[in-house]
Amino acid sequence: MLFLKLSLVVIVILALTGSFWWTISISTSSRGHIFRGYRRLQEQLVSDLWDIGELSLGPSRLKEIEFCSEEFENYIPCFNVSENVALGYSDGNEYDRLCGHGSRKSCLVLPPVNYKIPLRWPTGKEVIWVANVKITGQEVFSSGSLTKRMMMLEEDQISFRSASLMFDGVEDYSHQIAEMIGLRNESNLIQAGVRTILDIGCGYGSFGAHLFSKQLLTMCIANYESSGSQVQLTLERGLPAMIGSFNSKQLPYPSLSFDMLHCARCGVDWDKKDGIFLIEADRVLKPGGYFVWTSPLTNVHTFLRDKEKQKRWNFVRDFAENLCWELISQQDETVVWKKTNKKSCYSSRKPGSFPPICSKGQDVESPYYRPLQNCIGGTNSRQWVPIEEGATWPFRSNLNKNELELYGLHSEELVVDTANYKTAVRNYWSLLSPLIFSDHPKRPGDEDPSPPYNMFRNVLDMNARYGGFNAALLEAGKSVWVMNVVPTTGPNYLPLVLDRGYIGVFHNWCEAFPTYPRTYDMVHADGLLSLETSQYRRCTMLDLLTEIDRLLRPEGWVIIHDKAPLIESARALTVQLKWDARVVEIESNSDERLLICQKPFFKRQATS
Repeated sequence: MLFLKLSLVVIVILALTGSFWWTISISTSSRGHIFRGYRRLQEQLVSDLWDIGELSLGPSRLKEIEFCSEEFENYIPCFNVSENVALGYSDGNEYDRLCGHGSRKSCLVLPPVNYKIPLRWPTGKEVIWVANVKITGQEVFSSGSLTKRMMMLEEDQISFRSASLMFDGVEDYSHQIAEMIGLRNESNLIQAGVRTILDIGCGYGSFGAHLFSKQLLTMCIANYESSGSQVQLTLERGLPAMIGSFNSKQLPYPSLSFDMLHCARCGVDWDKKDGIFLIEADRVLKPGGYFVWTSPLTNVHTFLRDKEKQKRWNFVRDFAENLCWELISQQDETVVWKKTNKKSCYSSRKPGSFPPICSKGQDVESPYYRPLQNCIGGTNSRQWVPIEEGATWPFRSNLNKNELELYGLHSEELVVDTANYKTAVRNYWSLLSPLIFSDHPKRPGDEDPSPPYNMFRNVLDMNARYGGFNAALLEAGKSVWVMNVVPTTGPNYLPLVLDRGYIGVFHNWCEAFPTYPRTYDMVHADGLLSLETSQYRRCTMLDLLTEIDRLLRPEGWVIIHDKAPLIESARALTVQLKWDARVVEIESNSDERLLICQKPFFKRQATS
């Protein structure tokens, strides 16, 4: 094996050296004719080197990967509270995301002993299997969050209801918020420019579940929790969620991402650390957007009895004013602010007002877990467009010519992208059948009935680009939501994706995604392998596929679209993951292939 490695290194060095002298000897006039073919050879070389790297790791990497032990059923790399405490983290920072070398386990996460395939949407929104999540009976019935109240129907199920700490439940609470904004009811929030909502400390997602029926898309974020996780239960219900916190780092969203931020007893002390959490909330809130806060701290009647609460409330109220937020309504324990839609507000503040405006160097458009900043961000962004001035949903999903120019795109590019994904979605649905893994003589889907429209709910797009896959799924009438991920290694079109009324996040795929195991029904990766091979990689293709396995529910599907050599490499690795897999040729492009995979439902044996 050592001799083989040395021989390969020598061959590669000689090839690259010869390639260099050959390139500089070519005349300028002939270079254009051969560039495309030379580029293809380079891509093939990168693919071959990836394969060599996998093979050179030795026979141990060619056999099937073992299953993790039972303690890793809810394993999330990068979130290790005990390790963070040992490293000296405290004051809430021990729950922060910390990705380092060795944070990833090289094993396959098995579901709990009594795990069952989740109920299809929309039934699964209201009823989940209790064995699918990690939660205790005490956590079921004791909760301080507005939307966490729920009840057990049977021993093996959890049923969610609207009844909560509010007088008449989530529906009336949502209605109250709309009226405080000046609307008739929550159905009119879309006409006010609201489509995407960041729900901080979302409980178990009941607020977002109710608003989903109103065409509003709510992203839940909450701290990592080893048991009774808000994020895990929200995802199990088929609602958007991910682990995220305001403890010390900026969220992996661009500036000016959401139309509304909602915090109902969410556990964030907005008055702490000199208001830095409010500054981060302001950064991700669009101009003209709303910040809704429900807390005992905002109840005027408590001030008469508790001067400390009054002091804390006064700080938040005054700080919000310095952020150019207008307090538009206050009822009971709920307060609604509206962020300014005019940049001139910041310059009209008193000289020396805190917080200051970020300089261009500080105002990073799409930060990736950067330390929290003590300055107002987003004011230098090209996307400074008040929510009331943009198109409302669903028209905002088709950005106009002027909006696309902000991202350096032409309208034809978006039209072509959407058309391609419409065709792709039709083809994908015809392939998603276990028959694809048999020796069935016909093309799968030609005669079989189409899979039900609601066979999937949670979809992860690992290389979202402009959000075309999301758009095509919605246009095809699929009852899904899509987590649009824009890799840190590629072009950043995440602001465009969010402006279209979708949800998404910035992520480095050499690190674990901030969610619990068994989160997604389908994982889609178009061009991701090509993107990752073009970079200096800190991880292998096997690392990437193992992470997909962790994220995927049993019987979930993986669709990878890429260049043929990379697809063949990935296909070989699926054996180690124990996936069913089939390579499908694409008639319109002989250089590319589809890899369709399904994760089997492996059950852990109960121990006596």
